[in-house]
Amino acid sequence: MTQKKITYISILRGINVSGQKLIKMDALRTSYEKMGFEQVTTYVQSGNVIFKGNDTDVNALEQKISQQVEEDFGYKVPVIVLSLSILKQIIDNNPFIKDLNKDQAFLYVTFLSSKPELYNIKLIEDKKQHEEEIRFSENAVYLYCPNGYGRTKLNNNFLETKLKVGATTRNWKTTKALFNIAQQTI
Repeated sequence: MTQKKITYISILRGINVSGQKLIKMDALRTSYEKMGFEQVTTYVQSGNVIFKGNDTDVNALEQKISQQVEEDFGYKVPVIVLSLSILKQIIDNNPFIKDLNKDQAFLYVTFLSSKPELYNIKLIEDKKQHEEEIRFSENAVYLYCPNGYGRTKLNNNFLETKLKVGATTRNWKTTKALFNIAQQTI
């Protein structure tokens, strides 16, 4: 009896941003297939990969993918792997989506590599700019940045430093698209 493959979403941090760590998506798909993953699909050029695999340990998957990317492309890249159910939970728990006064074009999700232990919420919230909002969950930080993500001080590097965990940020449109693509592979 063959083992049922599990659908995963991996999010690579910092590739194809500002001309740094350039990786073509067809080459990235090939890299994933080399690791034995199936139904490998990428979404946009920023290192979003949906795939099926047998592994159940997301930490092991993150390390495996990170090592393969370094071997194939020469870049040490942090990777966050989510199951379909965890991504659904992150989407469902977004506190901003029910607020019709919030333009979803300004919603962002910072995915966390692990649950932050101790952090100073006030210190983080003090960095908010006019009309910005931030909410925390176990595996994600939700941002509303009506002045644009490029202008916020609540950026990925800042959150990583203050929360002391790895992180990578995607806009709401990308987050929902990754879920929709992953759902189609079930």
